[in-house]
Amino acid sequence: MAKNQKRQSIPSNNPPLRPMGRGPRGAMLSREKPKDILGTLKRILSYMGKNKYIFFMLLAVMLTITILNLAAPSLQQKAIDTIGFNGVDYKNLIKYLIILGVVYIFSSGITYFQGWFSAKLSQTTVKIMRNDLFRKIVTLPIKYIDTHNHGDLMSRMTNDVENISNCISQSIGSLFSGVLTIIGSLAIMIYYSPILTLISISTIILTLLFTSVMTKFMRKYFTRQQILLGDLNGHIEEMVVGYKTVVSYSKEKDAIEKFNEMSDNLKKTGVKAQICGGSMGPLMNIVSNVGFVLIAGFGGYFALKGLISIGTIQAFILYSKQFSRPINEIANQYAQIQTAVAGGERIFAVMDEESERDDNSNDSEFVTDEVSGNISFKNINFSYVPDKPVLKGFNLDIKSGQKIAIVGATGSGKTTVVNLLTRFYDIDSGEIEIDGVNIKDIPKGKLRETIGIVLQDTVLFSDTIRTNIAYAKPQAELSEIESAAKTANADRFISRLPEGYDTILSESGSNLSQGQRQLLAIARAVLADPKILILDEATSSVDTRTEMNIQSAMVALMKNRTSLIIAHRLSTIIDADKIVVIDDGRVVEQGNHEELLDKKGCYYNLYQNQFAGIAT
Repeated sequence: MAKNQKRQSIPSNNPPLRPMGRGPRGAMLSREKPKDILGTLKRILSYMGKNKYIFFMLLAVMLTITILNLAAPSLQQKAIDTIGFNGVDYKNLIKYLIILGVVYIFSSGITYFQGWFSAKLSQTTVKIMRNDLFRKIVTLPIKYIDTHNHGDLMSRMTNDVENISNCISQSIGSLFSGVLTIIGSLAIMIYYSPILTLISISTIILTLLFTSVMTKFMRKYFTRQQILLGDLNGHIEEMVVGYKTVVSYSKEKDAIEKFNEMSDNLKKTGVKAQICGGSMGPLMNIVSNVGFVLIAGFGGYFALKGLISIGTIQAFILYSKQFSRPINEIANQYAQIQTAVAGGERIFAVMDEESERDDNSNDSEFVTDEVSGNISFKNINFSYVPDKPVLKGFNLDIKSGQKIAIVGATGSGKTTVVNLLTRFYDIDSGEIEIDGVNIKDIPKGKLRETIGIVLQDTVLFSDTIRTNIAYAKPQAELSEIESAAKTANADRFISRLPEGYDTILSESGSNLSQGQRQLLAIARAVLADPKILILDEATSSVDTRTEMNIQSAMVALMKNRTSLIIAHRLSTIIDADKIVVIDDGRVVEQGNHEELLDKKGCYYNLYQNQFAGIAT
């Protein structure tokens, strides 16, 4: 399959066997507004609740800071009221100023712990969330990975989780403190002057009106911003992975233009989102200043009438500020909160996907070491997309130790056979049996331990050669690893490397040739020692000389194993025990090379076309 295919709404007939972490494939994720903001917030809070000690320590610190902040205006009022027309009560004035100074110093000091607990809470919370998300991703069905944008999935793991982290560290403490401040300020304001309290509260109606209107207007932009960011990440990943293809076809300009277009769309949406989010603060400040003017005016009038003192006006103004400040802070942080909620909903959308199921696998006594390798496909019907069947009444019997080659035109269903045998996808109807046991009755873990796969696109990890070979058997001794490498004809080039088996491979093993990567994949399969071996066009990407070396390694690998070879080059499967020709989802011919040539059917035509091209 091509590595860099266009995105599509449905998987192709022969999707990749395993998620390769390559360019995005498949349908884009749904582009919808958040459907359940309160539900998402509750789930985020539930993750915070997993760090109860830190969470409650943060709340305790915020409670202390709030109480100190509420006490300060009252102390100021008492200090001011010691100054009267009959003189100054210096004793009480000094006392209140000292207490006020202690309150401010202690409040400033404890604010340090607020920042520490906020950072600790945010990082520990998102660590758990990130771990849960990754654990979910690696248990998703292959179908989900095949049909969803890989860049967007990574964006949820990185950008969306980071947005939640920022929101927790910067907003949670403020929200809790804000609620306490509103309640405390309101109670003290009512105590000082119920009339001025009503005047102050009247401005809140205007605040709520602005907030309600802006909230509805802003939400769509922040959700759209996250979706576009995921799209951009997917495009960048696709271009980096497929860089050689881009350059070889001189498509650099097109790649830049598409990137610029996507980046421009993200910029426009981001500007709108930030403008909307940034406008909340100034609007709330205007409302707050209107309230300040009203309180100062009416307070002055009441002071002239002798209803309240000058100190009370000062305290009331400060309390009204404290009363409106949390609302302004929430308005200023709303953009961040909205982004975090949108990211949280995207994260939980993945978490809520159904994991790969293994409901019918109840034969826990299935012993992989005792598998002989007899395989039977009985009247298999399967479709990736409803009403578009790929396999139609597919039947095939494979005996233990046989070397079976599966050939056919592109899209005929060759790789689908492998997908179903490994239960990457489950059949619509029919049965697949190994040694007479329905594979649905075999736990998927044990089933896949029985099967080894060598793919056309070799998957190697950024680790040592030793670790890559021992991927399926991490406890293997170095002697076992070296023996597997020798069997795979890989030991020769490994021994020439400066660090030998401890050589660190770059991403996807790009510091090795394609043939060397294939030999390592074969060595990995040799060490795993599977009872059933699948070779999915394992030599189609290498030159003829390298192919001969790989073929020699594969002969050693296939010895005493049931082997299925998905073949493109027919020259590589001439010595197969049985060649199976698939056309339009059915077995149309089967036999050895000579028998099929004598029939002069589909295989004969494929063979003649391929070798006619060589002869030409």
